[in-house]
Amino acid sequence: SYTLSDFEGRVVVINFWASWCTTCKYEAEELETAWKMYEDDGVVFLGVAYQDSLHKALEYIDTYGITYPNGNDTQGLISRKYGVESVPETVVVDQEGYVAYYKIGMYNSLEEITFQIETLLRK
Repeated sequence: SYTLSDFEGRVVVINFWASWCTTCKYEAEELETAWKMYEDDGVVFLGVAYQDSLHKALEYIDTYGITYPNGNDTQGLISRKYGVESVPETVVVDQEGYVAYYKIGMYNSLEEITFQIETLLRK
C-alpha cells in the first residue's frame, strides 16, 4: 500500500492498465524503460490494474517484464479517486503532489513519457 505522501518531493507516474486492454500492451515496454531510466533519480512509477483479476494482472506483469510496483484495483477505489474511466490512462504527479499531466489513452513513444518527466525534474 502506498499514498502520495509517501513520495513527497518526487515525481510520481501512475499508470492505469488492464490485462484485457489491447492498447495497454503497446506502452508497457516504454513505461518499463522510462522507469529504469529514472529510478535512480527518485522518480516513482506505480501501476494500477484496473478492474482485473489478480491472476491475469500478474500474468500481464510477467509477460511484459514490469518491475515497478503494481497493485490491483478490482473495486475501482483508486481509479475513481483519479477520475479514470477507461484504460490506459496515466497520471503524472509533480513534486508538490499536484497532478501535472493526465494522459488519456496510451503513450505513443518513450519520448512522450520522458518529456513529461524531464519537464517536472527541471522545476
